[in-house]
Amino acid sequence: MTTGSVTDARPPIDAALVRRLVDTQFPQWAGLPLELLDPAGSDHVIYRMGEGLSVRLPRHADAIGQARKEAEWLPRLAPHLPLAVPVPVGVGEPGFGYPWPWAVSRWLDGEVATVEALGDSPEAAVELAGFLTALQRFEPGEIPAPGTREDLAAQPLAARDRATRAAIAEVDGPFDTAAMTELWEAALSAPDGDGPPVWSHGDFHTGNLLTVDGRLSAVIDFGGLGIGDPARDLTIAFTLMSPGSRAAFRAALGVDDATWTRGRGWALATGLNAYVHYAAVNPRVAAQTTRQITEALIG
Repeated sequence: MTTGSVTDARPPIDAALVRRLVDTQFPQWAGLPLELLDPAGSDHVIYRMGEGLSVRLPRHADAIGQARKEAEWLPRLAPHLPLAVPVPVGVGEPGFGYPWPWAVSRWLDGEVATVEALGDSPEAAVELAGFLTALQRFEPGEIPAPGTREDLAAQPLAARDRATRAAIAEVDGPFDTAAMTELWEAALSAPDGDGPPVWSHGDFHTGNLLTVDGRLSAVIDFGGLGIGDPARDLTIAFTLMSPGSRAAFRAALGVDDATWTRGRGWALATGLNAYVHYAAVNPRVAAQTTRQITEALIG
């Protein structure tokens, strides 16, 4: 028998638990109907509550800081961004055996963006470039000094070196190992930009974009929000866009060669990580990450 720490465990989450947590801590919403959102991603269990709210509970310890981070920053970011973002309206506390903070946010209507709908759209690509430009320019009254806010410290690309090289070796066969290694080494050696660190979403891929009537409407899931290399958010160019729309996106952002190469590295690293962990058991993830890795290699 093996044992793990409490933070390694994935607590059971069902509608009865969510009902008790909400009714006890937010009695103003007691009794509102709950509807499980499925699929909801790997980090949270999400319930729609009534017509206008969502309840998000972390599945694992790596996601437990998101509720408070989003509650602190998204209300300040929202007025400055050209697409809607989730606006938290409450942070719940542990209870009834559930060990972590959880969140209630305004519900955002929409469908998850797809390559089929938007991949060839230069208009959507330019709109996403505008969103990133606005995010990078966001300056709250007090920008946290480097080293003072661990939850906002964006991980550097080099921190993924060991895991990425291991993943490259593991997927030898489905993908071109030599080409992946060449791209990865180029991304690691690409110089950082001269400008200061900027705000980034941190997990900017197709699954975190919503559309209404075929148009982009919202960006969700800001658990990776941080201050660091803008190349992190270029992953969207390789998860959503075709070469033509990708060129429009790059031109609208004004991305230099070094930053673009680092962005390809981020797309490769995150795509490989998801592929080795989920592709064998999830055909949807397999297809998405195969495309992401392939497009990153194309550039």
